[in-house]
Amino acid sequence: MTRVAVASRSFSRHDVLRAELLERYPGATFNDSGTSLSGSALIDYLRGHEKVITALERLDEEVFVALPELKVVSKYGVGLDMIDLGAMRRHGIELGWTSGVNRRAVAELVISFSIAMLRHVPAANREVLSGTWRQVKGRQLSSKTIGIIGCGHVGKDVVRLLKPFGCRVLANDILDFPAFYAEHGVEPVDIEVLLSSSDLVTIHTPLDETTRNILSAERLALMKSDAVLLNIARGGLVDESALKEMLLDGRLAAAAFDVFSVEPPEDRDLLALPNFLATPHIGGSSEEAIVAMGRAAIAGLDNHGDPLEVANR
Repeated sequence: MTRVAVASRSFSRHDVLRAELLERYPGATFNDSGTSLSGSALIDYLRGHEKVITALERLDEEVFVALPELKVVSKYGVGLDMIDLGAMRRHGIELGWTSGVNRRAVAELVISFSIAMLRHVPAANREVLSGTWRQVKGRQLSSKTIGIIGCGHVGKDVVRLLKPFGCRVLANDILDFPAFYAEHGVEPVDIEVLLSSSDLVTIHTPLDETTRNILSAERLALMKSDAVLLNIARGGLVDESALKEMLLDGRLAAAAFDVFSVEPPEDRDLLALPNFLATPHIGGSSEEAIVAMGRAAIAGLDNHGDPLEVANR
């Protein structure tokens, strides 16, 4: 009998996903300890299993060397930055993964953040809680110029959701999507043009060595002083120290982040700013997306392939 382990705490706690996995693999092991597994604790937990489902657990050379019996890793979630895909391939381990499963959940949060920050909702809420009652004047999302950095699954879905607002949409991506751009009236531009022209910028790239700090201090300085920046993709894409200084100095109107370079975030001064909104990595955490990601992970235990080929589909 194939032995399967689930390292993810949230998958292990989800009754529907748990039942569906047990129906396919009756002897599956779940992380019922409620602890985040890493390093030697993760290795000890996974030892003896041929197939595993992981989420935010870091899988690197050390882990793969210690688990020669491991044959398949199926990813619960869409990000692959926690897995050393090259090491996986070297050890003959295959990857089960489906991209874009949570695209609608993330795209809806983008729209929510966009309206909230343009209308100063977080700042107005803080004023009410402090005893101040005044009308705060904001701006509408309608007819604004929106810049999307990374027009993959989530970026494309943001484009679709922006349709009723009549926005001008600029996009920057290492790939070209001419048919999609033409169908939806999207303008592909250089990242510098996008940053300097947009009223609101939202970033949707994976995190790797080519995208780390893609929004450096120099690039952030290109943004308009009344613009808004959103990051609901991956921590590490934005220079958070430079962002804080721009928000403090009025060189950027507002920002909203769901992800941070260190989680939980440690910069309390940034979190305390009235023109900054922080949420705890909830982009893909709608109930619908959780079930979809879990079912994709279950399917990935049987439908898998070379890690680098799967990741580039």
